[in-house]
Amino acid sequence: MKPDWDKLMAEYADHKTAGVFDVDCTTGGKSLCEKHGVRGYPTIKFGDPSALEDYKGGRTLDAFKTFAEENLKPMCSPANLDLCEADKKAQIEGFMAMSDADLAAQVKAKKDENDQLEETFKTEVKALQAKYEQLQKEKDEGLKKVKESGLGLMQAVAAHKQTTKSEL
Repeated sequence: MKPDWDKLMAEYADHKTAGVFDVDCTTGGKSLCEKHGVRGYPTIKFGDPSALEDYKGGRTLDAFKTFAEENLKPMCSPANLDLCEADKKAQIEGFMAMSDADLAAQVKAKKDENDQLEETFKTEVKALQAKYEQLQKEKDEGLKKVKESGLGLMQAVAAHKQTTKSEL
């Protein structure tokens, strides 16, 4: 993936409105990674630097290029209100009219909601994993019992009987 990412960075090196970058989260970029919730490597994020989103697309140069062509352009934001649809523009203007404290409280509430959804997902996946492991163990034990009950010998005897019948 790294060579393809480096090629994409080179293609966007002199772009006027978009950029493709990499950050080493183990050294100088550690605080930036923590700020944006990077927990595993490699992690790809995109969007407004103040509100980055997780990239979930392919990890080939072609996939990166396609995504970049479709998404790395000026987008509706407080800095680009002229690119916004009426409803998004009104929403941004509403947020802009809020006091800093009210806006911060709203941001915190939405982040907490996000965190709760992530936690619920992780908890439920963990429960599913435990159930899967239980079912796998039960299946393996059941198959072992069937085998130990003489299935292999039964099949050998049945095959032997068929062979001796066809010889007669």
